[in-house]
Amino acid sequence: MKKIAVLIPCYNEDVTIADVVTSFKRELPCSTIYVYDNCSEDKTAEVAKESGAVVVSARIRGKGNVVRRMFSDIDADIYIMVDGDSTYAPEDSKKMIKVLLDENVDMVVAVRREQNLSVYREGHRFGNKIFNFILKVLFDSSFRDIFSGYRVFSRRFVKTFPITSGGFDIEAELSVHALTLSIPFAELDSKYSARPANSYSKLSTFKDGFSILFRIFGLLKETRPLLFFSVLSMILFIVSIVISYPIVMTFWDTGLVPRFPTAVLATGIMIISFLSLTCGIIMNSISLARTEMKKLHYLHFK
Repeated sequence: MKKIAVLIPCYNEDVTIADVVTSFKRELPCSTIYVYDNCSEDKTAEVAKESGAVVVSARIRGKGNVVRRMFSDIDADIYIMVDGDSTYAPEDSKKMIKVLLDENVDMVVAVRREQNLSVYREGHRFGNKIFNFILKVLFDSSFRDIFSGYRVFSRRFVKTFPITSGGFDIEAELSVHALTLSIPFAELDSKYSARPANSYSKLSTFKDGFSILFRIFGLLKETRPLLFFSVLSMILFIVSIVISYPIVMTFWDTGLVPRFPTAVLATGIMIISFLSLTCGIIMNSISLARTEMKKLHYLHFK
């Protein structure tokens, strides 16, 4: 029998955590429910323990830090990661596990399907679409919901995933990791419900949105440095040409360089442009070597 672990990162979820733990125990009676309490200021840990979960204290704040701790602590065959806000459907867990096993994939993502428009904040819905599009352009992604907090993983995925995120950008890193290593994944439509009364989202539309955006570009720099630095080099090249064009035309007509500081600036920008391209070529070789090492480590697990 497969050993199943349900991982629930929590912060101030005493209103919802009992229902989440109870629901997963009902749907997956042979699984072990782990609740990682991330410095909650309410009775989350107490309520989770009374509901039958194994409660672990995670002192470093941030969802990414909690997930890193969970993945390193727990040994299982199948991992289910779900938020503790009672918005995801526990009854879909069996279908997700079946897809994981039958289709021989390493990650199954629950694509959120809201029951009504009020379930999902308009800013979050719009942001999700934008980030899905950005990931599609930058990483040739086919994900429909990169920010879903409801996922099922194989042991091979969990134990070969070098988590570097500290916050809500963890879902983006999970998706980019799968795309970079060509790890097989699947998506499954899942019901997404409204939060219960007195429960609120910890995700800030703008603050966390910009943090996730910077993180995606950081991942692009790490995984596809040639593309990143080539675009930067091209931008600098164009800026240098625009700045230097009047000077070149003046020199062509008169043989004089009246704006010498501007000429120096244009030359400096052009040099930086070529240096950026050189950095991209060098870092691309390093990135390819790192990707090969990750793939070898991934293939080490059955």
